[in-house]
Amino acid sequence: MTATVVAPSPAASPTTGDDTRSGPPPEPRHALRRLWRGPDRDPAWVRPALFALLAATALLYIWNLSASGWANGYYSAAVQAGSKSWKAFFFGSTDSSNFITVDKIPGSLWIMELSARVFGLNSWSILVPQALEGVAAVGILFTTIKRWFSPAAALFAGAALALTPVATLMFRFNNPDALLVLLLVGAAYALTRALESGRTSWLLLVGSLVGFGFLAKMLQALLVLPAFGLVYLFAGPPKLGRRIRQLLLAGAAFFVSATWWIVAVELTPAGSRPYIGGSQNNSVLNLMFGYNGFGRLTGNETGSVGGAGTTGSQWGPTGWNRLFNTEMGSQISWLLPAALIFLVAGLVYTWRRPRTDRTRAALILWGGWLVVTGITFSYGQGIIHPYYTVALAPAIAALVGIGAATFWRRRSTAAGSLVLAAAIGATTYWTYDLLQRTPAWNPWLTPVVVIGGLAAVAAVAVAFALPRVRSGLLHVVALATAVVMLAAPAAYSLSTAASPHSGAIPSAGPASLGGNGFGPRGGGAGFGGGARPAGGNGFGAAPGNAGGFGGGPAAGGATGPGRGFRGGGIGGLLNGATVNTALTKALDADSTKYRWVAATVGAANAASYQLAARQAVMAIGGFNGTDPAPTLTQFQQYVGAGEIHYFIAGGMGSSSGTAGQITTWVANHFTATTIGGLTVYDLTAPTSAVAS
Repeated sequence: MTATVVAPSPAASPTTGDDTRSGPPPEPRHALRRLWRGPDRDPAWVRPALFALLAATALLYIWNLSASGWANGYYSAAVQAGSKSWKAFFFGSTDSSNFITVDKIPGSLWIMELSARVFGLNSWSILVPQALEGVAAVGILFTTIKRWFSPAAALFAGAALALTPVATLMFRFNNPDALLVLLLVGAAYALTRALESGRTSWLLLVGSLVGFGFLAKMLQALLVLPAFGLVYLFAGPPKLGRRIRQLLLAGAAFFVSATWWIVAVELTPAGSRPYIGGSQNNSVLNLMFGYNGFGRLTGNETGSVGGAGTTGSQWGPTGWNRLFNTEMGSQISWLLPAALIFLVAGLVYTWRRPRTDRTRAALILWGGWLVVTGITFSYGQGIIHPYYTVALAPAIAALVGIGAATFWRRRSTAAGSLVLAAAIGATTYWTYDLLQRTPAWNPWLTPVVVIGGLAAVAAVAVAFALPRVRSGLLHVVALATAVVMLAAPAAYSLSTAASPHSGAIPSAGPASLGGNGFGPRGGGAGFGGGARPAGGNGFGAAPGNAGGFGGGPAAGGATGPGRGFRGGGIGGLLNGATVNTALTKALDADSTKYRWVAATVGAANAASYQLAARQAVMAIGGFNGTDPAPTLTQFQQYVGAGEIHYFIAGGMGSSSGTAGQITTWVANHFTATTIGGLTVYDLTAPTSAVAS
């Protein structure tokens, strides 16, 4: 008698998590039917539900996308430059004449620049790739969760990510965060596969994806590495020695993928490349470890908006509750209490399971991602904007999906029902608190969520007391509970998608959102007020509240008086400048004769002029106007060689440092004229021999 041995599928393994499914090998099917139905072990509704989720996400992220115009004009100008010059493409220059780079490694720009080269430069070609990155992130998260847990858990996690307000914001915007999130979610999927098989190739992919995430947003990509390394070191299938060797190889893959561009730039002579924006010595290493590195943690950010030696945070209060406060709470924290409850309860529940238990591994993976990144954002003393919290969205979404599935299967036990009730109750209470911050906005939503949440808690109690309740009814209860938990963030996301966004610090949610204004929401007492573009010029300019630092330029580009800083103040830094027809015509005149049609202090205003004229504009001092580039001598040489046509006065930092010296020199040796309400100097017509 011959015994037949059938190897168990990964889904049938006792350590695959809480949703173990197995069955006979699938029979061949027609390709389209297989695409629609998915794996044979999945219920018939799974693949249609996934397609519906992705279609709804695409609609949410792409609908009316062009209303934001150029969105963040700073990056749109860099895309314009990269679509005209391959040198600007590689280095991430803000202008096609390659004076200075953006203050990030340009990985996130490359996809948008390729799109602009294919489809032409416009808001759609810049923003649609960002939206598609969001759709892909939702799909990969669904696939990752479904491998170890139920399709319902994966669907809930995917919907939670798609409907997180800050995710809706950033996947409709052109900041680097969209690509960063996609790459990190892809790395989490690869790590999940590595935890299944123990294959080194998957770990190499993890390291490579996180490395390319570093090329998108530098230090922030590294925040997932502690969790990723810990979970594989603890729960990876091979023996400990092999796991250590595999992690070292993954580290090498990360190092190569994260540093190849840096090495190439550092080996390029300074005279053959643009100045490295954001650095104080024209070095990528200074940018990595200073302004975009440890300075974000310590507050010592030389060249930042606040200047050097800052010891306290100028970007909002720090502390354990920072993710729940006025600036960040409505962006990310809707499901954060539930995620933390499921994380702690899940780790307790799986404490005594085998080392390779997949439920615990998943909790360590996503929970470590959430905790390390959350602590960094909560206590960072440097520049931490509310929209950075989009990096937390995949971890929160995964934890609520995993936790809901794990404890719903144990709803008939006292512990399981208690955890579910606590998560639903905490979400209901916190949703009520967040909605009360905008009481005049859709006031009907608050009682709906509160009543629905209380009903869901009661339903969990009934499911515990009456374990023989029909499964069909329980499925309705589970679906209704998911809808209640996602209702408020979905409403905030719809409000976000319905509103145009511009400037450097966008914010999700209704326009009536108050607070001290770190997000550009129609004025406020802090930075970034007034980021709703009026007139649809799409140059990142919008009239703001003159009572705050965030006031945008006056109509027509005037720099008139007001209580707030206009044009040349922080509002100009964040929101750019308004460009009218008169200035555009002046910049276009004889533009082919000049390397730069104009120069101005600060990259936000320079981007506005550049996008209007479609010609290179020199951004003196880089993004903040504080980079020591060019020096006064270098600028005089450019002027003497006839390479710059106009100097446009104003801009953040124009009264101090190198930029201040240049501004003073121009004012002393050239005649000021007014074009479109702006002070402009023709650098080809000096008033003294010294200027030439």
